[in-house]
Amino acid sequence: MDHVFQSNDINAGTRDAAISGQLAGRKVLIIVENLPVPFDRRVWQEARTLKSAGAEVAIICPTGKGYTERYELLDGIHIYRHPLPLDAGGALGYLLEYGAALFWETVLSWKILFRHGFDTLHGCNPPDLIFLIAWQFKLLGKRYIFDHHDINPELYEAKFNKRGFFWRLMCLFEWLTFKTADTVISTNESYKRIAIERGGKNPKDIFVVRSGPDLTRVKAVPANPALKNGRDFLVGYVGVMGEQEGIDLLLEAARHLVYDRGRKDIQFALVGGGPSLAALQTMSEKMGLKDYVTFTGRAPDQTLFEVLSTSDVCVNPDRVNPMNDKSTMNKILEYMAVAKPIVQFDVTEGRFSAQEASLYARANDPVDFADKIAELLADPERCAKMGAFGRNRVETQMAWSYEVPKLIAAYKTSAKTRD
Repeated sequence: MDHVFQSNDINAGTRDAAISGQLAGRKVLIIVENLPVPFDRRVWQEARTLKSAGAEVAIICPTGKGYTERYELLDGIHIYRHPLPLDAGGALGYLLEYGAALFWETVLSWKILFRHGFDTLHGCNPPDLIFLIAWQFKLLGKRYIFDHHDINPELYEAKFNKRGFFWRLMCLFEWLTFKTADTVISTNESYKRIAIERGGKNPKDIFVVRSGPDLTRVKAVPANPALKNGRDFLVGYVGVMGEQEGIDLLLEAARHLVYDRGRKDIQFALVGGGPSLAALQTMSEKMGLKDYVTFTGRAPDQTLFEVLSTSDVCVNPDRVNPMNDKSTMNKILEYMAVAKPIVQFDVTEGRFSAQEASLYARANDPVDFADKIAELLADPERCAKMGAFGRNRVETQMAWSYEVPKLIAAYKTSAKTRD
């Protein structure tokens, strides 16, 4: 399971030839707030696809670790980055972050309009505030495509475990975003239903474009045994270290395996950064797991792929809640791309993506989660079959190459649509 996979996906050159010229003459501005580009893989894949189809593309995004240049021309794509306050916490923190982002997005949008021009603004949430930028340019006849990455009312409720005034504000911003958008790109069918039912969008103006992995990039590499810290097995996780990602449940599962079941032969490797990283490291130490759990922080692709390729099982501990039930997690598809068996809680979109490549633990139950991990580690043949199923599903149905025509169709429709 640790060999290098040869991709059966359409290679980049063949893909580029297939879509070449389909968006010739289009000029696109993409705005994304929560991650820098090209670190945001979905946005970077979209931008490169649009460029390959003949469009001129500019991106506005924040700076971040390893991405500090305020302007960069990369693969023929103009990237304009702006500073943001540190990770927000509480109402004041979010107000500062969103206020700073809107200021820079406005300034840079007008700068890009006069320097490069654009006919389409492509806004990627969170937050659902980019419609405020779109309003300025719709007055000039520009088209607005809303790329729906997160359902913010559910995200707010998952993070703060309450509704109230700010939750209602999230609902209002979401509604205004949908009303402003000429075309909506949904990341899955659950989000498409939200666009129809809550956003009042016509189904013909909604395109489901999943965040499929690019198999020219996401592939297994030689295993690195040192990651196992001298133990027999490695359990891998890749993702954000935030309050709503359920890493605390994963640590509870690890504690159960190590101390209640006496499994001293399992190492855990957690790849990713985020606002809760330091708190999770402290929690791990207090639970006596410092020697069993490795936190890499935000890591380069080589480290990420080494962890995935060395892992015997990969996990997604996202809690079962309305947000995670309806959201597609990129990590699941990346696990499948490197043919790894998965353990996750049973959520609608997670099950749709993984199907037989995953075992599904009882909702938010760390003991059952731990038992599912142990079940797989005891059955290498089953792991191999699950991994092969996941890899085949990505190669034949879920890779980025299958999403490219849908993205191009969304852009062609946006040029014709008049609300």
